[in-house]
Amino acid sequence: MKIGFYAGSFDPFTYGHLHIIKKSAKLFDKVVVGIGVNPKKVRCFNQEKMREAMEKVLIRENITNATVITYDNLSVDVAKEHEAAYLIRGIRNGMDYQYEENIALVNEEISGLDTIYIRSGYLGYISSSLVMDLINNGKDVSKYLPQEIIDII
Repeated sequence: MKIGFYAGSFDPFTYGHLHIIKKSAKLFDKVVVGIGVNPKKVRCFNQEKMREAMEKVLIRENITNATVITYDNLSVDVAKEHEAAYLIRGIRNGMDYQYEENIALVNEEISGLDTIYIRSGYLGYISSSLVMDLINNGKDVSKYLPQEIIDII
């Protein structure tokens, strides 16, 4: 069984993230989506509530081979615990690639896990940071976030 591990803060979970999960679910027998803790970021939304809302999105989208977990240690360690064959990362643009490639090299060195990149495509302009700016300024974010996520924020 080929297992992929898709890690992120998902704070909040966007349609861009969902796009990556949909593509990953077609490539892998199982996708473990990990909501991690990024010490460089302060979470805006409760990690457990986000996990529950993400699971509802996956059910509505009929993505049956993906599960959502939370964790607070290294992504590569959690990926190995779940017997993942690959780390999955979404790429929006060239800047993302440069940033992610440096992390991928270290991850491969310390864990032996390779990273695959999935293009965000037409959703590449969406980022959690952009969505947070809109939320904080009272703007409508319904075209960027699934309803299940809007319901918890």
